[in-house]
Amino acid sequence: MSYRDTYEQWLASPALSPAEKAELEAIRNNDKEIESRFFSQLEFGTAGLRGTMGVGLYRMNVHVIRHATQAFAHVILEEGPEAVARGVAICFDCRNNSDLFAREAACVMAGNGIPVRLFESLRPTPELSFAVREYGCIAGINVTASHNPKEYNGYKVYWEDGAQLPPKHADEVARKMKELDVFGCVKTMDYDTALAQGRILLMGEETDEKFLANVMALVNDKAVVAKVADDFKMVYTPFHGTGHKLIPEALKRLGMKHVICVPEQMVIDGNFPTVVSPNPENPEGFYLAVDIARREGADFILGSDPDADRVGIMVNTGNGDFAVISGNQTGVLLLDYLIGAMKRSGKLPENPVALKTIVTTEMARKVAEVNGLQSFDTFTGFKFLAQKKDQLEQSGQGNVIFSYEESYGYMLGSFVRDKDAVSASLLLTEMAAWYYDQGMTLYDALQALYQKYGFYGERTMNLVMPGLDGLKKMADLMAGLRATPPVEIAGVAVAEQKDYLDGSVVCVSCGKTDTMELSGSNVLRYEMADGTSLIVRPSGTEPKVKVYILANGKDKAECDAKVEKYSVWAESLKG
Repeated sequence: MSYRDTYEQWLASPALSPAEKAELEAIRNNDKEIESRFFSQLEFGTAGLRGTMGVGLYRMNVHVIRHATQAFAHVILEEGPEAVARGVAICFDCRNNSDLFAREAACVMAGNGIPVRLFESLRPTPELSFAVREYGCIAGINVTASHNPKEYNGYKVYWEDGAQLPPKHADEVARKMKELDVFGCVKTMDYDTALAQGRILLMGEETDEKFLANVMALVNDKAVVAKVADDFKMVYTPFHGTGHKLIPEALKRLGMKHVICVPEQMVIDGNFPTVVSPNPENPEGFYLAVDIARREGADFILGSDPDADRVGIMVNTGNGDFAVISGNQTGVLLLDYLIGAMKRSGKLPENPVALKTIVTTEMARKVAEVNGLQSFDTFTGFKFLAQKKDQLEQSGQGNVIFSYEESYGYMLGSFVRDKDAVSASLLLTEMAAWYYDQGMTLYDALQALYQKYGFYGERTMNLVMPGLDGLKKMADLMAGLRATPPVEIAGVAVAEQKDYLDGSVVCVSCGKTDTMELSGSNVLRYEMADGTSLIVRPSGTEPKVKVYILANGKDKAECDAKVEKYSVWAESLKG
């Protein structure tokens, strides 16, 4: 069936509302727009669905949500009656239509005879992971597009361990979506009827309290917070999102007296009116927080993204200016602090382990190993970090105290299996208070870590490839690098070529081939003769290829020079 045929099929469907039909009629003479909406269905991957909102097969809307949920319901039903009885937990963020999409998903699950626990209002992503584990659910659904611009929404799915859906089940959902008719397959029921019959139960404050009790159990040094609480000031922003309630509450319970929230950004709004992009990776979004921090004399700024699974910080450099601390640097700071704080409080377990992803700074490995911890890499994504944590702990090989990736995600404790801005905010604040008591800002602390562990520098390059031909460009780039592997980059010899798709390792100078533990992911890595690692990876959620530059050197200047040199090469890959 052509995209025009699919367009006409949607227009003729009685499932569409008059407003939806009017939206499609308005593009009748715009063939390019019709093609972009109907050339294919949104691809269901291990991260679920994500796309711009609108009417169409390749858009996020109630019909796509129902279709995906019906496919997911089939997967759950095939697990048998005991699994079905455990039910699913459903959560949503602050985005436009998130509450509607979550309710529609709940009605489809209920219509398939699968009990639902639905949060009564928006909640942080990690609380969904917690709820799946706490209530023994077979699965979870979270309606969120994380830090994407306001036009986007998404549909993330979780399995019984509280981690995002493993590839096996994700592939099965994707297969069923291809088999099932978008409109004809859906079994649903009325929301109020489902509530009245107990097929949908609402979760609220009682789940918040259970979640917060686990968060607060992570505290290592409440005494140091009490010691500095009269003077230590920080600024917090939730970027209009779900962190607005639980993060300030956790910091209050920690003992913080001066948590100054950015009032304009405490307003829940899926249009994110104060920022171009609600992403804590983008320092320009912190402009209101910086103004307040300067005015109030704060030392520390903390911001969580709209679904409160990622957190970014800025710190006073000592002269009233505020510097961005990257996700790589934040993770290194937190790992080093946690090791010391857990030792001081007697909380460090036997065989402690730190986990990171393959694109995260090698400085984290150095910090772990210098302090006697094992360190392991996983593929990008917290489902892989969660999987490795479970594997190590269930086999008795190690106890994971910290897992993180460079894109501002941190997983702590054992009550969630996803990145968690609530717990991370708590421990980042404890860490900042501890250094404050030492007469240091986190900026000072970072410089001290470079002196102790060596100098490292990183950059992530985003090669954006939008439009209908974007996916082809991304595929062509990866195919070209595999067909003709580079032996020299930016005038420096490539020492090793690593392909995480088949797990192969090739020594460029001698031609010897070997294999590595990780395989099955479309990622290429080049170990350079000067010690730099270059990683090329297509994004799983956005139309771009990411190039990660991980450098080290004798000082900051050497690291910066390497990063700049390889950035020019990365930019050239766009063609």
